[in-house]
Parts: sequence; structure tokens; C-alpha cells
Amino acid sequence: MELCPLLDTPLPSSHRRLLRSKPSISARPISGFSNSLRPTRRRNACSASSFDTLVARSRKEEEAEFGDLKAWMHKNGLPPCKVVLEEKASHDKNHWPIRYVAASEDLEVGDVAFSAPDSLVVTLERVLGNETVAELLTTNKLSELACLALYLMYEKKQGKKSFWYPYIRELDRQRGRGQLAVESPLLWSEAELDYLSGSSTKKEVLERAEGIKKEYNELDTVWFMAGSLFQQYPYDIPTEAFSFEIFKQAFVAVQSCVVHLQNVSLARRFALVPLGPPLLAYRSNCKAMLTAVDGAVELVVDRPYKAGESIAVWCGPQPNSKLLLNYGFVDEDNRYDRLVVEAALNTEDPQYQDKRMVAQRNGRLSIQTFYIYAGKEKEAVLDMLPYLRLSYVTDPSVMLSVLSSQGPVCPVSPCMERAMLEQVAGYFERRLAGYPTTLSDDESLLVDGDLNPKKRVATRLVRLEKKILQSCLEVTIDFMYQLPDHSVSPCPAPYEPFLR
Repeated sequence: MELCPLLDTPLPSSHRRLLRSKPSISARPISGFSNSLRPTRRRNACSASSFDTLVARSRKEEEAEFGDLKAWMHKNGLPPCKVVLEEKASHDKNHWPIRYVAASEDLEVGDVAFSAPDSLVVTLERVLGNETVAELLTTNKLSELACLALYLMYEKKQGKKSFWYPYIRELDRQRGRGQLAVESPLLWSEAELDYLSGSSTKKEVLERAEGIKKEYNELDTVWFMAGSLFQQYPYDIPTEAFSFEIFKQAFVAVQSCVVHLQNVSLARRFALVPLGPPLLAYRSNCKAMLTAVDGAVELVVDRPYKAGESIAVWCGPQPNSKLLLNYGFVDEDNRYDRLVVEAALNTEDPQYQDKRMVAQRNGRLSIQTFYIYAGKEKEAVLDMLPYLRLSYVTDPSVMLSVLSSQGPVCPVSPCMERAMLEQVAGYFERRLAGYPTTLSDDESLLVDGDLNPKKRVATRLVRLEKKILQSCLEVTIDFMYQLPDHSVSPCPAPYEPFLR
């Protein structure tokens, strides 16, 4: 991908790099960004530039003038720390190596790896200079990510004059790839999105992209509501200064690196920290988090590290579909991985209102979402069955009994139970059949060491989804074998529930 990011018009050659921002309104540097600003494709004079030309001179010349990211941070207030920036080769030899934060010495559990002062952390409170405006914008019009992305785009236009130049340069260098070198599918081509065929993640990607488009159409709101900030930028209003494609790439970059701070005001909860992701790896089984302390954001490690080892932080309780969408990776050991099943009572059922009341009494909705976690498929199916049994009740006298009873138990005949289980089994079979490849196909693909990185991560995702669905199908069939009379035929179900 070409790196003419975030700029809607060609820049002078002296500015064709990753830029940083100048000091914020309060004359103190605005808090820093934590992940990479994605390279954006421009179809103008800038689009012909390669990463090397945008970074202008050699890396040694750049770092001789500005220092590397960590040296720049020390110069601007970062106290001595226990991390160092290392690098490894990218999958694409045309791209710079990927940098990552590693331990500079052996670390023990509870050691503070680094503590970034607030002057090197970017939050909306700093960007907009007013907590009230920040909360108003994010409550009524724009997400925090959109506001941060807009700020970053304007700062990039400042070139070397921006205080944040070394940091933005590092973000562009990373190209939003993280340590697995794969971008969010929000930036994949239509053909690459086909790698996700059969997965609900593909629909999520398209919906998120549409949401970003709506955010873009509201960008000028920031300009008019927070003019005190943007008066320092001599450019047109946002939608005239930046194309949608540029904004989308900036948005995705911020999305991939933003840190969610706890126990802070709403205007500070989303932060960009220069030594944070993607320089820090995300893991689902990690407990370490970037934490707001007095005047700083610090990282306390949750496990021992040897000098030179990559340091990781917790990515939150996110399923693999969200990890891929937000950060471009899939975690095989993700205990939060899950699939969603949506069940709905049939509104044409004459007893719909009674069933709806019973469902609500038991903490369910007329349209109910069920989560199937990896490794807990049997528990998930068992959780669904009482709701589905309620849907299958047809006899008014049975329904009257259900209304007068407590709890979610609905008496159903063996033939009704079989009908319900056959519907569930059919549902899982249809979802599995919706994928263009089988589990066996996926296993064969993943053995290929030269597999395209995007196809590899997509294949890993759909493979894990299929394993969950296959396990659910096996559990459902096992329940059918446990019915007292295996010869019984399923009862007709005129108002069976909907499963999506």
C-alpha cells in the first residue's frame, strides 16, 4: 500500500513524511497516539510516492535529526524506562520492518515497563481543549475515534512543524499492521473480503464501513463546534480538506491503536499512547493494561519477561471477529471468542403476546441474542432450549400452565422436542454450508507457508468459527439421540421460532 496518507493535496517534498502534531491549545503537547496511522492511497501526485520517498531521506538521516520514537519521548518528558524498540521483517519486502516494544532488561511480575507522561498522551480533552465540547460532540454527533482521526489528519498536514512529527512518522512506518503485519479488513479490497465469505464478520465489516461514512459526513460539526482548536490550521473545512478514503484510513488507524483508559472522565477514556499498540502486542490471555495514574499512563507487566522479548497487553474481552476488525489479527487461544445466534418468537403465533410475557419474566426478549463461546458449546445450546421450547408450545392449556408457573421450564412432548432439535441442527448445518470451504480445506491452506497474510488470518477466523458450529451441531444431534423414543417423528410446528 502506498503511503501518501491523510493528505488530500500534494505536499511539498519536505513534508512528505509521517507528521506529528504541534503543541495543543494549552501550549503543552497533546497526548500521544498509540497505534499506526494507516497509509492512505491518494490518486494524485502523491499517489506515486513510495514509502521510502515519503519518509524522504534514509532512516539514519531522519533519526539523526529527530531521534527515534523512544529518544523523542525521552527528550519530551518520558522518564527512564525498561523497554526498547526492536524490529522484525515485514511479510512484504517493499515495506519497512515492523517495530515492537521489547523488554530492555529482565522483568518480573509487577515491574513498571514505562510511564508516559500526560504531555505525551492524546485524549479528546486535550485535542478539543474543553471537556464539555468533547462530551457534547461524542454524545450527539461523532465518536471519539472520528475526532481523534480528524485531529491527526490536520496535524499530519503540518509536516515537520508538528510537535508530533516523529510519532506520526512512526505510525505511518508501521502502516497499521501491528505485529502480525495484517491490516484491518476495513481496508481490504472487495476480492480480499471474499476470504471471509460465510462469516458474519464480512457483514460487520461492511456495516462498520458504512458507519465510518456517516461519521465523515458529520466531520464539519467538529470544525464549527471546536473552532478554537482548528483555527490553528490554515486549511479548508474537513470534508473539503480530506477525501472519504483518507478519513477512513485515518479512522481505522486510530481504531487499531486507541487505548481505553479506566476510571477517567469521558473526555479522557480514549487515549493514544506512543509506546502503546501496535508497538505493544495485544493478547487475549494477558492481564496487563495501560493504566491512568497521576499525570501519566503506565504499563505494569503481568508476567516475567527476558530482555529482548516482546511485551504484550490485554486487548479486552473481544471475540476474534472484533480482533480482526479492529486490529487485524486472530487469537487461537481467545477464551472470549464466540458466535452469535439470534432467536425470535413468531409474531404470527396467536399466543405470541403470552409467550413474550413469559420470556420477559425469565429475562428474555421477543428477539433474543445467545452467545456461543468456544469450548462452551454444550452450555450455550442448553441455554437456548428453554426459550425454543416456549416457542414450540401450541396447546392453549399448556400455555396456561406455563403462564401460571415459575421458571423457564415448558413441558413439551418427545415429538415436539425432536422438531425443535431438528430445527436447531438444521440451523447449524446451514451456517456451516454457507462457507465456501470446509474445515479440512482450511487446515490444508494454513499449512502453506507462503499463504497471503490476509488470507491466512481470514482462514484462521473462519476455521475457528466452523469448529464452534460443528461442535454445536454435534451437541444438538447428541440431544436427539437421548430422546426416549428414537422412532418418534417430529410434530408439526406451525409457529416455530426464527433462528438467524
